[in-house]
Amino acid sequence: MKGLKVLTPAIGVLIASIPLFAHHGNAAYDSKNTVSVKGTVTEWYWANPHCLLQFDVKDDKDQLVHWAAETSNPADMVNRGWTKLSLKPGDQISVTLEPAKNGKPIGRVLEIVLPTGQKLSGGFGAPGAPKSDDAPKK
Repeated sequence: MKGLKVLTPAIGVLIASIPLFAHHGNAAYDSKNTVSVKGTVTEWYWANPHCLLQFDVKDDKDQLVHWAAETSNPADMVNRGWTKLSLKPGDQISVTLEPAKNGKPIGRVLEIVLPTGQKLSGGFGAPGAPKSDDAPKK
């Protein structure tokens, strides 16, 4: 009976946390590859559940490609040195991101280099750091 008292709440917590795992899945992004591009900020949305960066990049044919990339949530971004004023339209930036698996110009920010040269993490790891699925197993 004592085991059931411990097991029942544990099962409840696991069931309640399933949506969290689904929300933070890696299904849309190619977490085994990174893309680094230089572009111009068009919009910077500081909002929950994730901040969103929109920027324009010229491709190898000199065509403008509109990119969109997500970062972590604002509270996490503040802990990483960001503010809602870190980026503004017109800023020239370098972005390293995990690209979308479908090849569209969207991704998840790993690192941004600001016009000042300052580097900021997007909240999903840093270039060269082990990915969550590559982390050592205990």
